[in-house]
Amino acid sequence: MSLEIKVPPVGESITEVVLSRWIKNDGDVVEMDEVIAELESDKATFELTAEQAGTLKTIAAEGDTLAIGAVVCNIEDGGAAASPKSEAESPKPDAPAPDEAPKTQESAVVTKDSYATGTPSPAAGKILAEKGIDSGAVKGTGVDGRITKEDAVKAETVKKAEAPKAAAPAPVASPAGARAERREKMSPLRRTVAKRLVAVKNETAMLTTFNEVNMKPIMDLRGKYKDQFKEKFGVGLGFMSFFTKAVTVALKEFPAVNGRIEGEELIYNDFADISIAVSAPKGLVVPVIRNAESMSLAEIEKSVLTLALKARDSKLTIEEMTGGTFTITNGGVFGSMMSTPIINAPQSAILGMHNIVERPIAEKGEVVIRPMMYVALSYDHRIIDGRESVGFLVRVKQLLEDPARLLLGV
Repeated sequence: MSLEIKVPPVGESITEVVLSRWIKNDGDVVEMDEVIAELESDKATFELTAEQAGTLKTIAAEGDTLAIGAVVCNIEDGGAAASPKSEAESPKPDAPAPDEAPKTQESAVVTKDSYATGTPSPAAGKILAEKGIDSGAVKGTGVDGRITKEDAVKAETVKKAEAPKAAAPAPVASPAGARAERREKMSPLRRTVAKRLVAVKNETAMLTTFNEVNMKPIMDLRGKYKDQFKEKFGVGLGFMSFFTKAVTVALKEFPAVNGRIEGEELIYNDFADISIAVSAPKGLVVPVIRNAESMSLAEIEKSVLTLALKARDSKLTIEEMTGGTFTITNGGVFGSMMSTPIINAPQSAILGMHNIVERPIAEKGEVVIRPMMYVALSYDHRIIDGRESVGFLVRVKQLLEDPARLLLGV
C-alpha cells in the first residue's frame, strides 16, 4: 500500500511553500516520523516527516513551489523487506514451458510498451537537466525501465570521463578580470521581505530622528558585574537587555510609539512585545520577546539567546515571529555607524542601534573621550508626532546613560 505525503497546513496566511531540501533520497527506506524533507514558507522553515515506515518515492523536486495539500512524495509499504534479494537468496525460477520463450533478466524488468520506460524520476530529471544530458541516452534500471537518481549520477560520471576525449575548443579571448554572474531564485522569505519593505515605504509617512548615547555607564556596569551575572544566571550580560528594558519603560510614557493603525482606528497596547531583528542564514528574521516590560535583565538575555539560536538553526515558529509591538535592530554588530531603519509593519516605530566609537565630547566644560553610539528612531508620522518621537528617544538616552534608573524605575 502506498501513502501520499502532502504539504501540511502551516499557518492561516500561508498558501504555498518551497521544497528547499530533500533530507532522504528517492528509494531510501524511512522510519515512522523520520524527517524526510525541509519546506520553506515566506515566514519560516518546516520539517516534513514520514507518516509511516516504508520506501520513499519522491514526486516533487528541490526548488518546487507547492500549494498547501499538494503531494510531495509517496511512501510504499515494505521498506527493507521489499529490497531486492541477492541471487543466492532468491529461489530458482521454474523452468519455462516448452511453448513459452525463456525471459531474459532485462525483459523481466522492462516492458517495451510501459509509459515509465526511459522516464526520469524528479530527482533524476533535475540532475540530467542541470548537466545537459539527454534522457534518451540513459538506460533506466528502475521499475518498468524508469531512470533513477543513481542512473543519472552514473550518466553524469560517464559524461565527465568522456569529456577530455573531445577536441579542445579554440581559446576565446576574454576581457581582463572576472565577469561571471549567477542567477538564484528568490526564497519565499526574501520575496516577502521585499514586498513588505516596499509597502512600508509607500503606505506610511516614515520619518527618522537621531540621537547619541554615552555608553560608558553601561560598559562600566557590565565590566563590574558581568562575571557574577553569568555565574548566577548562566548567560552573558549584553547591551540588548539594557536597550530592551529602556525601551519598555519609555513605551509606557509614550504609548503612541507602541501603537498601530488598523483601518480608521488607532490601537494602543498596554504591553510591550519587543521584536528583535536577527540575521539568519536565509535572511533577516524578527522573533518576539513577549511581555518584555515584566522581565528582568537576565530573563531578557535568556530570551534573546534562545531566539537567536533558533534563528541560526531555522527552527523559529510562526508564533515566535509574529505579533510584536515595537522592534529593535542592531546594525552595530556589522560595523554600521548610522542608518535609517525601516518600520516593521504593522508596527509604528523601530529603534536602530549602531557601533560604539570613542569620540571627543564636551562634559562639564571639558573635552573628554567617551564610547558613543548613534541611535535612530524611524516612526510613522500618521500616529506619532514629532514631540512624541523625540521625547521617546531622549527618554531612552536618559535611561541608558544612567542605568540605575532602569533598576529604580525613575
